[in-house]
Amino acid sequence: MPGPRLTDLADSLPSTVPFVGPEAQERETGRAFHARLGANECVFGPAPQAIEAMAQAARDVWKYPDALSHDLRAALAAGLGVAPGNVMVGEGIDGLLGYLVRLTVAPGDPVVTSDGAYPTFNYHVAGYGGMLHKLPYAGDHEDPDALIARAAETGAKLIYFSNPDNPMGTWHDAARMQRMIEAVPEGTLLVLDEAYLEFAPEGTAPPVDPDDPRVIRMRTFSKAYGMAGARVGYAIGAEPLISAFNRIRNHFGMCRISQEGALAAYGARDWLAEVQTRIAAGRERIAAIAAANGLAAVPSAANFVAVDCGGDGAFARRVLDELLARGIFVRKPFVAPQDRCIRVSVGRPEELDLLETALPDALAAARG
Repeated sequence: MPGPRLTDLADSLPSTVPFVGPEAQERETGRAFHARLGANECVFGPAPQAIEAMAQAARDVWKYPDALSHDLRAALAAGLGVAPGNVMVGEGIDGLLGYLVRLTVAPGDPVVTSDGAYPTFNYHVAGYGGMLHKLPYAGDHEDPDALIARAAETGAKLIYFSNPDNPMGTWHDAARMQRMIEAVPEGTLLVLDEAYLEFAPEGTAPPVDPDDPRVIRMRTFSKAYGMAGARVGYAIGAEPLISAFNRIRNHFGMCRISQEGALAAYGARDWLAEVQTRIAAGRERIAAIAAANGLAAVPSAANFVAVDCGGDGAFARRVLDELLARGIFVRKPFVAPQDRCIRVSVGRPEELDLLETALPDALAAARG
């Protein structure tokens, strides 16, 4: 029997998953993790108001959701000081990135990113046949000047840049980011992923200019708002680009329960402030655990810390494997020299206690 009649492009792609989740690893090993510190989730969860709103919305889940996410877009627009036409809600930043690439990247079109940056963006570009140009980090930071120069050189459709960065947690200040926006070549769009912005210091994000056609900004409810499982992200950009999403997006992609939960979470400012305080304390705790074991923590503006294991990528991989064997789920960067690190998400105090206990033995085993 013949196989499925895939397009030539789809047939050429590997069947890969950008991230192998902890559940898959637990199924494979037959053991549950004791500490879930690898997926950059917010373990403190959503605001109580959001939980209540989602429970209420569950009673009406027999209804299709609002295909325009009207109330949530209106609230986001009011909070940002822009018009609702400058905001698009989608199935997390991952979903919005997929729509954006579908809108802008044809087979063979050049796209610029950092080597080792968020791999789901690359997954979408490959899926639509784009040509990725990857540039190295500069001192554990993404390099704005190099990315802009390569975009000008190649005529890139998109530049992907995260601030704060994943997987390193480093960041550039608002003035540096504004200079990058102003340097975007004509015909290129800067995709500014601000998923971790709520954890960053004041002065990290440049002002939102909703009419600037050079940049689209992506934000999420997955991180600081503790709703990774609800899949709610939003894009902020010029109205002609934002309205173009309606040409190709899944209009019923946003669950009714998720919309109501995000709307309530966005208004729960006291809870957000409490989470930000807990995350800052957790980053300090991870850095202290690293230092107690002779390791260095890369300064982070996210809800995770990249811990330099003091060797190469192979050694960091052994450390990671030894932690996994001890029930501690963590991840690591993919590309050298950042792959010398493991990436540890902020967990509950008791989970960080487990990390503190397991890390010395994991390091000893990794050193052989």
